[in-house]
Amino acid sequence: MTPQSRSDVPTTGIGARDFLGHPPGLAVLFATESWERFSYFGNAALVVLYMVKYLLEPGRVETVLGFGAVKAGLEFLFGRLDPQPLASQIFGFYTGLAYFMPVLGGLIADRLLGQRRTVIIGGVLMAIGHFMMAFETLFLGALLMLIFGIGAFKPNISTQVGALYAPGDDRRDRAYSIFYLGINIGAFLAPLVCGTLAVQYGWHAGFGAAGVGMLVSLGIYLGGQRTLPPDALPQAKTVATEKKPLDSGERRAVLTLIGVCALVTLFWATYDQQGNTLLLWAEDFTDRSLDLLFWQGEVPSTWFLALNPLMIFIFTPLIVQLWARQGQRGTEPSPISKMAFGCLCVALANLVMAAAAWTAAGKASALWLVGYFAIATIGELHLAPVGLAMVSKMAPARILSLMMGVWFAATLPGDILAGFLGGFWSSMGKSTSRAVGNQ
Repeated sequence: MTPQSRSDVPTTGIGARDFLGHPPGLAVLFATESWERFSYFGNAALVVLYMVKYLLEPGRVETVLGFGAVKAGLEFLFGRLDPQPLASQIFGFYTGLAYFMPVLGGLIADRLLGQRRTVIIGGVLMAIGHFMMAFETLFLGALLMLIFGIGAFKPNISTQVGALYAPGDDRRDRAYSIFYLGINIGAFLAPLVCGTLAVQYGWHAGFGAAGVGMLVSLGIYLGGQRTLPPDALPQAKTVATEKKPLDSGERRAVLTLIGVCALVTLFWATYDQQGNTLLLWAEDFTDRSLDLLFWQGEVPSTWFLALNPLMIFIFTPLIVQLWARQGQRGTEPSPISKMAFGCLCVALANLVMAAAAWTAAGKASALWLVGYFAIATIGELHLAPVGLAMVSKMAPARILSLMMGVWFAATLPGDILAGFLGGFWSSMGKSTSRAVGNQ
């Protein structure tokens, strides 16, 4: 059964009306993913700071189950690791594995369970993992539970977006941009809510809020089942179709997608410093003071992570309108051209931060981070949703979830490299020390 817009997709129940000119199922998937991303980014906004500022301190880290084995394994690969480089490596492997496991999640959905059941299993695992984060002893086990949950959840939600549309329906690209906007509603609220709760009531309150967000996501998905496309269940396929090898055109499409994914790893290696060294820069080397006349103080460093999704809200409609006008004139860039421009933008954004580190005397202005996030966000919008749409259009239908998983799996080598690069943070000179030396 090929992904398409079908009469057998009911239009009653939740979201019975069209959603911004799209099938009602898009509203359900939009809200489901928004709350799931709230849980993920709420957790991710805290993990590095939690380890560096709290968990990895002597006398506390020894209580974490499995910590000795994990540290020994990482030091075998990378040499001796002090707390900050160790936290950077753990975060890199966590985020990388979280996006590698969708390969397995896509395979399970394609061959065994179908997208719906796999998404539900993933949501349950993620909710359990988030609440486990509230207990210091279970920290590594919680990360492992989240990794498996994301692996089951992530590729199959994205696949269902494409399955709402008939082949050749030009709304599909715009649907993925709308879906990506939903992702970033959750990503915007997450560091504000979870970060503030962590500052005011302790780390565990922030992690607990992420767990609540995942339960809301799961509830929306279960309540909106009737608006979603039916699974192409394995038992509905003939044995001949199951065993039929890919034809030459399908093989070329798969190899093309794998090549694109390999190049995208370098994008993620730099982009995903946002939750790692960029957050440490915001915490220790950025002037976070704010004077609103009626309130004075410092904003939590995690709030800066909300700049990226905020700018996605601003830039998405502008970029989508631009592409629509270009499409009418026949001048819209190809997906590869869009993605190449996205990589260029992220390179420029990192050069902005290099300038901030070079010119700052004492703590740097927060405007440097605003500039970084503006340029990086434009780059992200030219790569991430475009890549999702490309996989949805090019991948052979019978391995669509698997190939969606491969797209997300490109994050693993990228984030391992990101963790390696982030490990240099504590050993490199900082702007404050240079400023003192110049006085």
